[in-house]
Amino acid sequence: MNKKINCIILDDEPFAVKLIADYASKVPMLNVLYADSDVFKAIEVLNTESVDLIFIDIQMPQLTGIELMQMFNQKYNFIITSAYPQYALEAFQFHVIDYLLKPITFNRFYQSVEKFIRWQETFQVNEKPDNDYLVVKADRKHYKIALNDILYIEGLRDYIRIHTNDEKIMALENMKDILEKLTNQFIRIHRSYIIPKDKIKVIDGNQIVMKSGNALPIGETYRKLVSEWLV
Repeated sequence: MNKKINCIILDDEPFAVKLIADYASKVPMLNVLYADSDVFKAIEVLNTESVDLIFIDIQMPQLTGIELMQMFNQKYNFIITSAYPQYALEAFQFHVIDYLLKPITFNRFYQSVEKFIRWQETFQVNEKPDNDYLVVKADRKHYKIALNDILYIEGLRDYIRIHTNDEKIMALENMKDILEKLTNQFIRIHRSYIIPKDKIKVIDGNQIVMKSGNALPIGETYRKLVSEWLV
């Protein structure tokens, strides 16, 4: 596996943060984006960066690890770092890869990272799809969507809605990440819209009419990109 694993370390104990960050620095495939105790700063990172894995404590003063997993469980993968084994059953309702009991040794930490890599390679959740399909997580399921079936993708705050020939699929994704998973057959025309180029019927001023009949606006930020593509 060549792709770096972007991770966050979140724990209310400074010593635990330092220890896990030190362990992570010894594992070449890990790239730590944030390591500290502030839950809300961690959420900012989650909303702005592409994060693959979160090392998280259960008991924290602002939001508990369980509450944070409830907020983001459809999108992120977690490794629990806790001194309390009694939370394991509740935690494994979410996308928990492993449950590390403190004190954590480097050997146990490394085994946990390897477990995540094996899981990732098996399900290929965080990799780009092949040229014909897009894989997204929604409603605790994995949907394999034929790219040719996508009419357009709509951004809705922390969610996206994928409009296809047969259905609309809501997924906890952001537009930046989903665009990276698509082929260059797709173009972003607005902060809220990504469209397949081959389904454009006509460009009329500041809007694009799709072959499906949907009229979608071209955002001011994206007009230059659309113009360059036309040229």
